[in-house]
Amino acid sequence: MSCTAGVRSTGEWIRLFPVPYRLLSADQQFRKYQEVDVEIIKAVNDQRPESFRLQDPNAIEIIRDVPSAGDWAARWARVSHLDSCCMCCLRKQLAESDSPTLGFFEPFQIDRLEIAPGTPNWTDAELAKLRQLSLSGDVPPNELEKIPFKFKYHYRCPHSNCNGHAQSCTDWEMAQAFRSWRQKYQGDWESKFRERFEEEMIHRFRTRFFVGTVHNHPNSWLIVGLWYPPRANSGDEAQQLALL
Repeated sequence: MSCTAGVRSTGEWIRLFPVPYRLLSADQQFRKYQEVDVEIIKAVNDQRPESFRLQDPNAIEIIRDVPSAGDWAARWARVSHLDSCCMCCLRKQLAESDSPTLGFFEPFQIDRLEIAPGTPNWTDAELAKLRQLSLSGDVPPNELEKIPFKFKYHYRCPHSNCNGHAQSCTDWEMAQAFRSWRQKYQGDWESKFRERFEEEMIHRFRTRFFVGTVHNHPNSWLIVGLWYPPRANSGDEAQQLALL
């Protein structure tokens, strides 16, 4: 089961869980930066204000792609109003109220990407969650493979009193890249992986983080997605285009 964060047509954050992504038909398996039409109800067991459930997973309809042309201007127009100052600010906001539990910001400085060993197999509880929406109760033929590593970004906010942050990143593209490049490059996968998700995210792209809190650990935050328009022609110019 997947947890999906997005932006509603009215401009507010939304979190959907569970999304039985691998059980959906091919024409319903949406990607990042697509508009989708879904039927939702408020999550009962998740008190975070942005959290909802799919009322009918079979009713998902993909409407259109949001293109990356023009330095991601169309994409920026969808999220610019949600841009936060930094992770320190989001933590402070959450401590003072019950929201937001999702955020979007540009880190002042990304220091490095940590790749650490993780657990190689799903726990019984995790497997149960993965299989809970299978109507037959059988193991799905395309059951999600466990990533045996943890990917964590070390970065800092622009405030002098920021002690730095080290947060796990669960970006979907990062996980898919690992699965693909481990097969393609074998023992050299890490150098290719770091080239993309460390060197390029630090030097080539104007990287921002999508972040969210953990359900059972409300004060803990994860990086749930990466935003990376090219640095050379992005930033203020793209923002100005989006706001015209």
